[in-house]
Formats: sequence, C-alpha cells, structure tokens
Amino acid sequence: MTRDAAEHGPAGGGPLSGVLVADFSRILAGPYATMLLADLGADVIKVESPNGDDTRGWMPPTRGEVSTYYLGVNRGKRSIALDLRDEGDAAAARELARRADVLIENFRPGGLAKYGLDYDAVKAANPGIVYASISGFGSGKGARVPGYDLMVQAISGLMSLTGDPDGPPYRAGISVFDVMAGNHAVIGILAALRHRDATGRGQHVEINLLSSALTGLVNHSSAYVAGGVIPYRMGNAHPSVFPYEPLPTADDDLIVTAANDGQFRKLCEVLGIPEIADDPRFARNADRTANRDVLRPILVERLRTRGAVEWFELLVEAGVPSGPIQTIDGGFAMAERFGLDPIVEAGEGERAVPTTRHPIRFSETPVSYTLPPPELDEHGAELRTWLATSDEADEEGERA
Repeated sequence: MTRDAAEHGPAGGGPLSGVLVADFSRILAGPYATMLLADLGADVIKVESPNGDDTRGWMPPTRGEVSTYYLGVNRGKRSIALDLRDEGDAAAARELARRADVLIENFRPGGLAKYGLDYDAVKAANPGIVYASISGFGSGKGARVPGYDLMVQAISGLMSLTGDPDGPPYRAGISVFDVMAGNHAVIGILAALRHRDATGRGQHVEINLLSSALTGLVNHSSAYVAGGVIPYRMGNAHPSVFPYEPLPTADDDLIVTAANDGQFRKLCEVLGIPEIADDPRFARNADRTANRDVLRPILVERLRTRGAVEWFELLVEAGVPSGPIQTIDGGFAMAERFGLDPIVEAGEGERAVPTTRHPIRFSETPVSYTLPPPELDEHGAELRTWLATSDEADEEGERA
C-alpha cells in the first residue's frame, strides 16, 4: 500500500503524520472526525460532489461569503470534487481508496457499492484499509432510514429529558449526537489502526448515531436498563444530585454543583449557614435530593445577598464547583482567563481562519493548524495528477 500522498499534504510531525485519510463524508459527524484526525497530523483528502459539502450552503452566519458552519469542521484538509456518476472520477476515487490508510464515509448504508467503493470492494484492492462508516441507525434493519441528529435526539429519548417538566420537549442546542458519533469514529479508527499495526489487517468500523446516543445518555440509559426507570425531563435539575442546578442570586442565576458531602459543607460555610450541613435532612446527597424542595429556599435566601459573579469567585476559592450562565462569548473569555488559548488560526496570511483549538494537548507531538478549510476542489488538479501517477513512478521520484 502506498502512503505517498502524505508528502504532498500538510507538513507537521503530529502523532498521525503519514496517515492518509480518504474522507467521503459530509455535513457534521464525518467531517468533525476527519478534522480531528487532520489536527493530529493525518493527510485528509476531502472528496466532495461538484456541488460541494451541504454545509457550504448552511448560512447565516458567514465569514465573508463562507458558511461558518463549514469552516468549523473542515480545517486541515485538501479538497477534490469528484462526480462519482462519471466513470473517470469514480476511478480516481477508487484509486484514492486503494492508496489510503483510512476511508470514512456517511452515505446511506450500501450507497457506495454501485461505485465500487463499498467496504468489500475497497478491501479487495487494499486489505489494510480501515474503513469507517457512519450511519443514523446502522446497516441492518435501520439502513433505509436517513440519519439526522434532530431525528436521533427525538428517537433516542434525549428530547424527553430536555426542557421544563410541564413544557414541551426540546432539542439540545447543538447536534450533540453528530459530534458524539464523530468522536466515536475517531476512537474506532485509532483502535483499528493500532490493530493493523500489530497484524497488518484492516477492518470495517461501523458507527451509528442512535447507538452513540444511547451510550451517551449514560446515567439515564442506566436508569432504564439497570433500574427499570424511565427518566423524564426536570428542567435544569439533576435526578440524583442536589444542589446541581442554577439557583437565583441578587442578579443572575448561578450554577451550583455541590455534588458530594464535602462540597456541600464548604458551600454552607461560604453561605454563612454551616449548621445546615449537619442537619440530618441534608447530611448526605440522598437526603438532600429527597428534601430538595426544603433545602432550595434556604440556599436561595443566602445566595440573593450577592451577585452571581461575586458568589462564583467566593465559591470557587473555597473549592465549590459553580459557574455563571453565559453566552458563548463569555465561554471563550473564561477560557482565555484560564490560559487555555481557545482560539487559533488555521492557515496563514489572507487565508488564515480563526478556529477553536483542538481539545487535546500533546507534550511531544503538538497539534498543527497548517491548512485552512479548503475551497471546493481547491486541490483537485494536484490530486488528480497524483492519482493518475503510478505507485512505481512516485517511488522513482522519491528515490531521485
């Protein structure tokens, strides 16, 4: 198998340097996964239809005339536009799959077979391929159902858990299961690469949004599976912990998460009511949860004596987890305050695009942000030339 595309891709010494990823995905889950792989040094070739990734047209908001949705999940990649209905383009796509270490796709299950790009066909030409498929509901009986995050939020039960108890169900503010499935795809790909390194054999890695959702519902899933309990929405309250919700102060609400007995005692000390921590009604978390309707007004009475930011400073200093409820600009400002440097630039010069820092830091192989999100088919000419060049010719060029 040839890995020679890597030398033409982004320079850098990330932990995945030399790994070639053929990205046949679009919209969010797949592109998010491949962006993370690109951040880690992989050479990601984004294969798009002549019309481009759907998210190129998902606007507003925009940066200039480009969708910020698209910009948010496509840095670090090179773009080639291929019409798989054209035999020449389909042949180029198959050649890319033959040379790749990883292929990731989120077509409807079976949708790539007619182009010779399904797992069995790609594996026949490239036995070491790690082939990752992302679908909404798996490749079995759910294969015919298209998978969009909002559908999965509804079907999985997440929406039944989101919103006020007496109000309608709500979706989460982001496509949470697309992002979760993208992360699961990265985990699966890395594990399969480790297996290939040990055995020389690739494999098919399958991820579906509904399974990601059900494992991602964690304690709620366990409540049903292990306890036979069907949870229901509680607004911002937690079914098993109190206090673990926003509470009103003199100005704004403040998130207070005193999740264990020690934190609760510290909370009471900061609020000037240390005796409450020894009240048998509130001594343990189970007691506080059972008696939340009695405890909440006691805490609120004290919290209303100061503003949210002032309480935040006092509580954090004492070791009590808390936080003001902010808009996204406040979240980035807080990250700056804590020295997390949340904004970096992908690319250089006029093409540089502000983007959110990769969440993982490495002491030996730092993340790089060499390439900005590509324009449609920006690298098409060079990639077509490379794909039309035989492996032997490439190897001769390297020796020369």
